[in-house]
Amino acid sequence: MTTTSHDMIYSVLDNNLSRIAGIEGAVLLSNDGIRLSDYRLDRDQAERIAAASSGVAATMKAISREIDGGRVIRQLVEMDDRYLCIVGCGEGSTLIVVTSRKARLGELGGEAVRTAQALGEWLGTPERVQPHAS
Repeated sequence: MTTTSHDMIYSVLDNNLSRIAGIEGAVLLSNDGIRLSDYRLDRDQAERIAAASSGVAATMKAISREIDGGRVIRQLVEMDDRYLCIVGCGEGSTLIVVTSRKARLGELGGEAVRTAQALGEWLGTPERVQPHAS
């Protein structure tokens, strides 16, 4: 990813997510768990969150396919001290937003979806296709 595209992603994240009460950070990742960009998180933490969250996102997509649920719009994980919002972003990317419990759930979900849509308009990370064995 070029410096220019990283700066643009950061700008979109900052412009949208800074409005959420209790925002702690965000990670944009490819569907195979690779950190593409982060916001307000240190790189090591962002990479660990990306790797772990890709499994959660993949599980929800598999469940949705099984029940003919269509596209997974967002997932919200409530913890004792944090919220985690997972939103599909483009064809091959996922946005993870981390907040304190000060966040209002409607605001968190709405801003996370709007941010993912803004990124998805110009960011399309192609999914990796496994070659078929001959």
